[in-house]
Amino acid sequence: MSAGGPPQGANFAPGGTAQRRTPQARGERTSTPLLELIDVARYFDVSLPWLNRLIERKPRQILKAVDGVSLTIAEGETLGLVGESGCGKSTIARLIVGLYRPTRGEIRFAGRRIDFADAELALRRTIQMIFQDPYASLNPRWRVADIVAEPIRAHGIAQTPREVDARVTALLEQVGLAGADGRKYPHQFSGGQRQRVSIARALATNPAFLVCDEPTSALDVSVQAQVLNLMRNLQRELGLTYLFISHNLAVVHHVADRVGVMYLGRIVELAPTHELFTSPQHPYTRMLLAAVPDLSLTGKPRTAVAGEVPNPLDPPSGCAFHPRCPYANERCRVETPMLKRAPTPAGATAVAACHAVEEGRLTTVLDAA
Repeated sequence: MSAGGPPQGANFAPGGTAQRRTPQARGERTSTPLLELIDVARYFDVSLPWLNRLIERKPRQILKAVDGVSLTIAEGETLGLVGESGCGKSTIARLIVGLYRPTRGEIRFAGRRIDFADAELALRRTIQMIFQDPYASLNPRWRVADIVAEPIRAHGIAQTPREVDARVTALLEQVGLAGADGRKYPHQFSGGQRQRVSIARALATNPAFLVCDEPTSALDVSVQAQVLNLMRNLQRELGLTYLFISHNLAVVHHVADRVGVMYLGRIVELAPTHELFTSPQHPYTRMLLAAVPDLSLTGKPRTAVAGEVPNPLDPPSGCAFHPRCPYANERCRVETPMLKRAPTPAGATAVAACHAVEEGRLTTVLDAA
């Protein structure tokens, strides 16, 4: 990747539509990490004001939203990130795009660190984000053409007004809208159309990597399918790499190559999608999948995800999941598990942070049941 412009191999076709020659676009897959997180943590000071703490004799309170996350995403890959609300998924998204700075750790994109302040603008343009609520992320006072054109002008991608207009029209048509829709305001579109506008704006800088933070959760099921198909087509055409964050396991199963499961600021399991859905290792992952409705399993007893997510201001000692885990023992209560390769029947490519999996206790218990 060049620091002075788009990643190598990117070019603009007539009309301003980005065409990227990447392994994904050629039907190949590379294992070289495009994005790498190394022991990334983000803490927030949520303490009361100094005078209140002095009067009430209360200590400082630190919220560990993300606490030591390490992962890699290869070029052309889609990594799904799932977990309950408050587990730190959106914080990771904001760390990657630079809205937050990590408290510790490193974030590398194409081999270069991007977690420090004032990273190069040309580098930042290759990473864009699609937000959860398309209406809240679009300026209601601006026409769609101005919304999509803003990053084009900011990064100097097109020089003259005619070039900007041609680029905006091409982007709107690329996401399934008409060029004339640029004259409208966001409130004149449906939810699915607004999300298409958000995707067009994200593609305006010819990015290599898109962070998708719940991009379909606010949409109807039929509209979700349209947006997901659009994103898959764009990935094939442009060779995009996705971090796809979602609560919907069915959506993640449809779009992701690998899936990471988060719990209370940490990744507890990371595996290829098929492997995770057919032979999940961590008890939390198994409980999440068991809670998914399935007509073929009607009448079969299910193990519900018991209890509530612990208070992140006062997390449990040892394994954070142990208060809710039916397989926890004394080691789980005192020792924090680390991500280790899990002995799966599909080839041992999954990693899980679980003492029961490491010791073989979980498999034995479930087989006996």
